[in-house]
Amino acid sequence: MSEDTTTGEQGYVAGFACLVGRPNAGKSTLTNALVGTKVAITSSKPQTTRHTIRGIVSGEHSQLILVDTPGLHKPRTLLGQRLNDLVRETLLEVDVIGFCLPANQRIGPGDQFIARELAELRRGKRTPVVALATKSDTVDKKRLAEHLIAIDQLGDWSDIVPCSATRGDQVSIVGEVLASHLPPSHGPLYPDDQLTDEPELVMIAELVREAALEGVRDELPHSLAVVVEEIVPREGRPDDKPLLDVRVNVFVERDSQKAIVIGRGGSRLREVGTNARTGIEALLGERVHLDLHVKVAKDWQRDPKQLGRLGF
Repeated sequence: MSEDTTTGEQGYVAGFACLVGRPNAGKSTLTNALVGTKVAITSSKPQTTRHTIRGIVSGEHSQLILVDTPGLHKPRTLLGQRLNDLVRETLLEVDVIGFCLPANQRIGPGDQFIARELAELRRGKRTPVVALATKSDTVDKKRLAEHLIAIDQLGDWSDIVPCSATRGDQVSIVGEVLASHLPPSHGPLYPDDQLTDEPELVMIAELVREAALEGVRDELPHSLAVVVEEIVPREGRPDDKPLLDVRVNVFVERDSQKAIVIGRGGSRLREVGTNARTGIEALLGERVHLDLHVKVAKDWQRDPKQLGRLGF
């Protein structure tokens, strides 16, 4: 068959999509649902996503590369400013933007702030924006209809799609709508069987962060950084029973936060290690001994040198 020069090889499209929204709008959960596996960490705490994580959704006629970002917010620290700069840089590079607006929360100042940012961006570059009414399973039909009307009045969107990532409602439709705005391509940009291009070290760090954030006080997410020191095969193990030693440092800003992470008699840290190890073993495909150390890096969010050392 001759190539269709208007839409790439036999109508194939490929490109990058970015999901934005205020913190805890369901971006990481939706990324994982679209990809079909866990590539972005999820937490009930806001601002858990620190790194740009790509999830790759390959279809017969399209390849959608999802870029997950921290939530856009009014920054209070140097870290907050850098996270916002990361989002804006990403927005300028993608082909389509998905704006997540959770159905179980009224549209507020945070959403209006992002809508203004997107409107400003679109003045310079006509990137299509798809409004996504996430968490649709958490409200009744009447409330969802009210939410969709409010979204329509908030800005000028290419499409509006309600969805529930946790229940799977309309997730495939979200993928199709985002893909419909991608540019023509001569084929996929990544191998069909690849789900992410995120380095293993970063994904391991994110799995530890996710485990450490569960069930802790609200101030901790902003103060928690994770660095993987090394991954080494355990010496002297038989070939059919390999074991990887994974050494990880968890950094907090104060001694009181260190006590929270460790817990009474180390009980909380053991629980964090058990939960994180399950995900790490699934990721690496080998048995793992996870060695966690909690350290204090005083006020690291406001210190440019420490931010650099911790990967920000």
